[in-house]
Amino acid sequence: MLRKLYDWVFSLARHRHATRSLAVVSFAESSFFPVPPDVMLAPMVLARPDRAYHYAMVCTLASVLGGLLGYAIGYFLEPVGMWMLSLLGKAQTFEASKALFQEHGAWVILIKGLTPIPFKLITIASGIFQFNLALFIALSVITRGGRFFLVAFVLKTWGAPMLAVIEKRLALFTVLFVVALIGLIFAVKLVGH
Repeated sequence: MLRKLYDWVFSLARHRHATRSLAVVSFAESSFFPVPPDVMLAPMVLARPDRAYHYAMVCTLASVLGGLLGYAIGYFLEPVGMWMLSLLGKAQTFEASKALFQEHGAWVILIKGLTPIPFKLITIASGIFQFNLALFIALSVITRGGRFFLVAFVLKTWGAPMLAVIEKRLALFTVLFVVALIGLIFAVKLVGH
């Protein structure tokens, strides 16, 4: 079933309304849909490298808006949010996740938003744990934009072979990004003092 859904989303990338479909998939993936928008973004960028950053922007904006729906599900409809988390196999780690969010919520959103972990887990959990909404939006823009613009940049610049290298070493690239982000924050704090 999931494979058929994946193939269907991939086929939307060749449709004449592909950009609208990309926005819908990006929105839905952030709150309830199981297939990531990268499935559409990659072939669209490869087909039209001149529109790479436009597609990345569409993904980012729609994903953040969809993230707000996921946040609202967790915040206003906690039982529904918990049910969705249980479908994804994450409800049993609720207490551990709550403690992690209370102590390191911003880092959880930044790191997990870049990885292939379904973003809906983060958006729904952020609502359930009543994470600061303005900070949630800002972090979602950074992390989702970073992910989609990186995919667009890599595919526009080096094509599909480089994307395969990044996917194979995704954990390493995520760690490098987090280290660079921590370094940037540290440098800004030093300059501010």
